[in-house]
Amino acid sequence: MRLPYLLLDIDGVLIPFPNEDGSTPATHVRHDVVPVGRSVDNPVTVWLNPDHGRLLMDVIHTGLVTPVWCTSWRQDATTLIGPLLGLPAFPHVDLPRPQITTSHPDGYLWKRDHVDGWLGDAPAVWIDDDFTSLDHAWAAERTACGTATLLVQPNPYFGLLSEHLTEATRWVAQLPAARAA
Repeated sequence: MRLPYLLLDIDGVLIPFPNEDGSTPATHVRHDVVPVGRSVDNPVTVWLNPDHGRLLMDVIHTGLVTPVWCTSWRQDATTLIGPLLGLPAFPHVDLPRPQITTSHPDGYLWKRDHVDGWLGDAPAVWIDDDFTSLDHAWAAERTACGTATLLVQPNPYFGLLSEHLTEATRWVAQLPAARAA
């Protein structure tokens, strides 16, 4: 059995959404970044928790997962966000740029069909803030059919917490491949 992928979203996970008053958690630091297609005169402001890099590296150093960005930031995740957190380069799921007005055009997360095809029969822990009950049913069906799948869903106003990574690590550690290693 191959190592499970650790699929990581960014918006709502590493970059929390602002509260009604526009504030973000005090743990997060402001950065201005210039994604592909933007000019230096028009950067994007993001708030990142510097502890996330260390926490993610702790999970990666277990050797139990293969980290992959799964975000609309695409390659910018590796070139802009990862370095701000001290993360090494890792691959990304090459998601399309759909013309949608909701993140759930079919009742489930727009990324899911692309991720499903990308994963094939690989096990995965997917951390994203935007799952619906249909996504959770999809993960349960994959697991029931022999492809272990865990969805971890942070609150988008707080983002990733150490408890989410503890849950992911404990889950991966109990998989047959982890016990065989």
